Amino acid sequence: MRDLFVEIAESVRRNKLRTALTGFAVSWGIFMLIVLLGAGNGLMNSFVQGGGGFATNSVSVGGGWTSKPYDGLKQGRRIRLDDGDVATTGGELFVDNVELVSATVGTNATVCYGKKSISGYIDGIYPAAQMMEKREMLAGRFINDKDIADSRKVVVIPESTAQGLLESGESAIGLLGKYVKVGDLAFRVVGIAKSDRMRNSRDLYAPFTTVKTVYGKGQEVGSITFTTKGLDTEKDNEEFEKNYKSVINLRHRAAPDDERAIWVWNRAHQDVQMKQGRNILSTALWIIGLFTLLGGIVGVSNIMLITVKERTHEFGVRKAIGASPWSITKLIISESVAITAFFGYIGMFLGMLTCEVLDKTLGQAKMSIMDEEIAMLVNPGVGLDVALEATLVLIVAGTLAGFFPARKAAGVRPIEALRAE
Repeated sequence: MRDLFVEIAESVRRNKLRTALTGFAVSWGIFMLIVLLGAGNGLMNSFVQGGGGFATNSVSVGGGWTSKPYDGLKQGRRIRLDDGDVATTGGELFVDNVELVSATVGTNATVCYGKKSISGYIDGIYPAAQMMEKREMLAGRFINDKDIADSRKVVVIPESTAQGLLESGESAIGLLGKYVKVGDLAFRVVGIAKSDRMRNSRDLYAPFTTVKTVYGKGQEVGSITFTTKGLDTEKDNEEFEKNYKSVINLRHRAAPDDERAIWVWNRAHQDVQMKQGRNILSTALWIIGLFTLLGGIVGVSNIMLITVKERTHEFGVRKAIGASPWSITKLIISESVAITAFFGYIGMFLGMLTCEVLDKTLGQAKMSIMDEEIAMLVNPGVGLDVALEATLVLIVAGTLAGFFPARKAAGVRPIEALRAE
């Protein structure tokens, strides 16, 4: 093995410039592949983060207006969701595809603390809403099951709302554990939530049962949110949505195929489409990168053909003294793989370094989409799996680049080779 490496090193030393120029093409190909994949990942991560205010497998449902007559009733009726819809969503009918279920009900209210007051909206929710809507806590806790069971008068306040109830310079966390007046009732602040632009900055979150009881909402709910499982394809999601809409529509004596009776926002469906788009983008970038790399591989193959031609006499002598065709084939292919791998890893390293630079520059820049500031690139880089795949590509490419020159060298007849100058 040591002799093999010595021979490869000697061959490269004799053709430094030619090897360096060809190696540059290989490095450039791998460099472009890594940078393209890294930038593509950063762009997709940016869009995922931009819509990251909700769980990707969550579905939101709200009431609408009927668009066609059904069961003796005219079109244009308002559909209002109720507790029965919540029970149906979490019941046996959808047990294979529905995990957590939450609902909301709320009302406008004036919120007071000390001499400060603001107009807000108290939103009755379930504990599952924290996971579904990715509500981050700055201090304290979120609504829990005990709050729901006992209909406690507790409230979680977003940071921006808390700041509106405090004097300038006071920390929002200072409101934790205090009582605020919501309408005519006192609610204890058990948590301070992180504010974001995706939600109303004047919202307060209280136990669903408390809001229903205190404000006399009866059976009505504002919206239903639930998480799904087992819906892995776009077709699965479409069939589930169609079935779900027909069941809820029939509960309210609306046509099963009435698309406007209720509205359904299926983020799981969007997530499947996003993954498909990501796969298409990744495939396209791989193809572009591989075609760029192809130029370098052709160059390696060419210099190996030149090497075989220059060393024809040497190979003839080797075969005359007993060298097997395989030993010559192995030498040429090994030299090809060594050149491709060496320069390829240089390109891979520089590509990963460039991705880090992109993360520190473009990754810090922001763009505005629908009034939401999101990063242009988020974690633009490639993982270990891509590095291993690129390594495999280099080995295969180097083998292919050296295969035809090696076959030509192994086929040299000793007598003809010894005559070669």
